Amino acid sequence: MKNSVFPEHGPLGEDKKEILLSLNNVEITFGKGKSAKKVVNNVSFDIYKGETFSLVGESGSGKTTIGRAVIRVNPLSAGEIRYKGIKISGKLSGSLEREVIRNIQMVFQDPAASLNERATVDYIVSEGLYNFHLYKNEEDRVRKVEKMIREVGLLPEHLTRYPHEFSGGQRQRIGLARAMVMEPEL
Repeated sequence: MKNSVFPEHGPLGEDKKEILLSLNNVEITFGKGKSAKKVVNNVSFDIYKGETFSLVGESGSGKTTIGRAVIRVNPLSAGEIRYKGIKISGKLSGSLEREVIRNIQMVFQDPAASLNERATVDYIVSEGLYNFHLYKNEEDRVRKVEKMIREVGLLPEHLTRYPHEFSGGQRQRIGLARAMVMEPEL
């Protein structure tokens, strides 16, 4: 990305591979005072550029909560998250916040809950393009959306439909297209 506040390359690990995302001693607590419940305790890991990473655990172990912390939905009660060596947990400037959103996309587990039922698939997949002006003109936007919708195994004619008209698997593909059309690094 041109004029990025992030360096072109992240820090290198001991094995000289680029660290894209790093979580260090992350803790997440919900509630305050006596009702406070620590749901994530002392989690640390690195995700390297170009590698597939799986976060595995039992139901309710905090996997989604950690993912939501990475995309800045859940605040940390301790620890830090770094993207390409820059701390992204805590308060950020507006420009850094936008770059984090642009570069880190999430595909949610429950597509029915994460897709706006009142929006067409075209709008849902295009929303990030609109928000970040990632297209030259309307023709370019349509081309990007149609290309991505095909890549996830759907057809361009599906773009005029609404999420409730699709199966769960198809809705998951819409969520994938929404994230991938942004061309995120993570």
